[in-house]
Amino acid sequence: MAPWLRLLWLLWLLPGVAPAPAEPRAAGAQAWEPPAPELLAPARFALRMYNRGRAAGSRAVLAAVRGRVRREGGGTLYTLEATLEEPPCNDPTVCQLPVSKKTLLCSFAILNELGRHMLLRRDCGPVDTKVTDDINETFNPVFPLFSKDLPPQEFSMKMTSLFKNFVATYNRTYETKEEAKWRMSIFVRNMVRAQKIQALDRGTAQYGVTKFSDLTEEEFNTIYLNPLLKEESIKKMQLTKTVSDPAPPEWDWRKKGAVTKVKDQGMCGSCWAFSVTGNVEGQWFLNQGTLLSLSEQELLDCDKVDKACMGGLPSNAYEAIKNLGGLETEDDYSYRGHMQTCRFSEEKARVYINDSVELSQNEQKLAAWLAKRGPISVAINAFGMQFYRHGIAHPLRPLCSPWLIDHAVLLVGYGNRSQVPFWAIKNSWGTDWGEEGYYYLHRGSGACGVNTMASSAVVN
Repeated sequence: MAPWLRLLWLLWLLPGVAPAPAEPRAAGAQAWEPPAPELLAPARFALRMYNRGRAAGSRAVLAAVRGRVRREGGGTLYTLEATLEEPPCNDPTVCQLPVSKKTLLCSFAILNELGRHMLLRRDCGPVDTKVTDDINETFNPVFPLFSKDLPPQEFSMKMTSLFKNFVATYNRTYETKEEAKWRMSIFVRNMVRAQKIQALDRGTAQYGVTKFSDLTEEEFNTIYLNPLLKEESIKKMQLTKTVSDPAPPEWDWRKKGAVTKVKDQGMCGSCWAFSVTGNVEGQWFLNQGTLLSLSEQELLDCDKVDKACMGGLPSNAYEAIKNLGGLETEDDYSYRGHMQTCRFSEEKARVYINDSVELSQNEQKLAAWLAKRGPISVAINAFGMQFYRHGIAHPLRPLCSPWLIDHAVLLVGYGNRSQVPFWAIKNSWGTDWGEEGYYYLHRGSGACGVNTMASSAVVN
């Protein structure tokens, strides 16, 4: 049996009792209540996306809509179920026989950030499609590889139990049975993805259930990552001088008081701000002797070059701090997770920077610089991080290309575990992810592009 199949067998051993299946029902058979007013704008956006490219006479109209809203910070995720009506087809150039009006049942997932809607998912089918909770119907198409090797009924029950534990652990609520079923199907697919990533990882990392396990890859990437880091037009900074002293065997700035607690960016692609404030916090501590938790919200609101929750670049953030005249503390300018009007006060600024520099891409030189000068802002390819639990990640290079970086983080130390070299990386997804908020990545192989965009503020 393949390694990842064996790992899936281990999932069966997790405790839990599967819930009894619900009675099947026909989609659309139940009368829908009038939609909440705030569902109308995302529903109309979904309709526009559905009709994109259709001729005027063939566009669908919105018949009914219901759904739920999930908010965190400035991001809002709408999960909608809508009925659409397509007009009859009488054009002989398009359809050979006249076709009567068709009603469709659609599921949409739409993210709104900074007033902009983004379509994350669209699934549509005839309205008379039966929606059942038969667990075997849910899993058989998802797991064709397992049909000969694993008993489907037992596998389905164990995966249902695992999903039930996930829902309880992370306090998930779903508005409808249809949404719960859809999220469960995503969860199961994600477990397969996680175990494939596990089988192909060359390090000691363990992948599996995390707080992001019910999100599609598209949802996760859109909400939590930073596409701007892939841009080629990134402003180049001055290259700093390398440190002449050799790198010590290990180093950890957390033990030396230069690192604040792990923070949580929420449903906002603001990792760039957290990476930069973490670096500035360390630089101020090393040069002024005081560790202050600095404001990421100030950068979201006042850095007019970057795009707040839509992403940003560390190089722009350093420039913004210089031009603004410093950073306020977290206490004075607290995090909201969405863009607001800039309310920076120079009188309240507690920290300033003089400049910013780019660091060497040589990992030995990076380690030496870190040990001497403090934590480093870096950007990485976040491949596999949606399912990372603990250990040292070392994905295959083709899977974690250094040219596709999409997440900014903070190097705070390095060392070895059982002869495996690692970077200790402070993330910004809260302490309920990874190793109490930290990610450990293989050191010395350029893993996931960790060495491609290293930078630091300069504090004199």
